Amino acid sequence: MIDVLRQHLLSRLDGDVDQLDLVLSSFEPIEFKRNDMVLSEGTVCRNVYFIAKGCLQVFGYDAAGNETTREIAVEDQWCSDLISFGDEKPATENIRAIEPTVLLAIDRPRFGAMMAKVPQFDKVYRQILEASYANSVYRINSFVALSALDRIKWLMEHRPYLMTRVSGRLVASYLGINKDVFSRLRSQL
Repeated sequence: MIDVLRQHLLSRLDGDVDQLDLVLSSFEPIEFKRNDMVLSEGTVCRNVYFIAKGCLQVFGYDAAGNETTREIAVEDQWCSDLISFGDEKPATENIRAIEPTVLLAIDRPRFGAMMAKVPQFDKVYRQILEASYANSVYRINSFVALSALDRIKWLMEHRPYLMTRVSGRLVASYLGINKDVFSRLRSQL
């Protein structure tokens, strides 16, 4: 599984691979079964995860106790509660494996050491943060302005694999749509 991370890093570094083996040796594989919790709200996030195989749901709960999905992350993506990880404070979100998943984890001490020793690792981390921020802002701004049907169309255009890979309930939560409304609108497409 470490080869998946190697290829990911090589693609982001444009061949600048000095100390790549040192970076890769800082990650530990962790396997999760379907529905296993990777992180629970209220606990401190101790790792940043690269998804080598599988799929994760990042979610919280609204005032009525309903799950609200912020992100669905798949292979070749990173996932963590970065605020909890960085500040060592309790997480405000949950992360759950929604299918059998293999993560490559780097803990805070190793992460800090890689940031200090390997300039390329810092570059990759900044790219990840920038992409995550841009994706979040785009998604929030778009979803505020889009109708429920247009959100489904957006997902079909930008992340079509989610429509068949995860449950309709989870997709509806990610889109901020009632699951019954999602089913009805999806059948119209």
